[in-house]
Amino acid sequence: MKLVLDSSVFFSGIEVAGDLFTTPLVVSELKDLRSKTRFGLLEESGLQVIRPGKEASTRVREAASRCGEGEVLSGTDCEVLALALELDAGILTDDYAIQNVAGRLGLTIIPLVQKGARGYRWRFRCSGCGKYAEGPGECPVCGARIKRKLK
Repeated sequence: MKLVLDSSVFFSGIEVAGDLFTTPLVVSELKDLRSKTRFGLLEESGLQVIRPGKEASTRVREAASRCGEGEVLSGTDCEVLALALELDAGILTDDYAIQNVAGRLGLTIIPLVQKGARGYRWRFRCSGCGKYAEGPGECPVCGARIKRKLK
């Protein structure tokens, strides 16, 4: 099975096997000796580092915006999701925002340690006047910040 690895795989001690892939941004997050060593060992056993294309990245950003995770996902998260989308691969991660967007994209999610996300749905509400909005940003009524709330 093809698997795309999020950063959390390299920080954990969990064994992984299969056709393994990750992204350049994930590799750049590996700062400590333990995660770098783990990366090196997995790379020796066939882990491939691939940058996803723009089309998949655009689809991920659109899906993230639709499900309310657009402001939460980092560039690394988007790159992981885009690569999984391109390769039609599963994603190994404990990140709930990644899991939520992956579910929207129809990708297979494999949680590492934590229980998997339930597919959260968000509503957006002004922190000032309480008016509901279509998405995050600034309230058109009072100008306060619009925050996401669990639906």
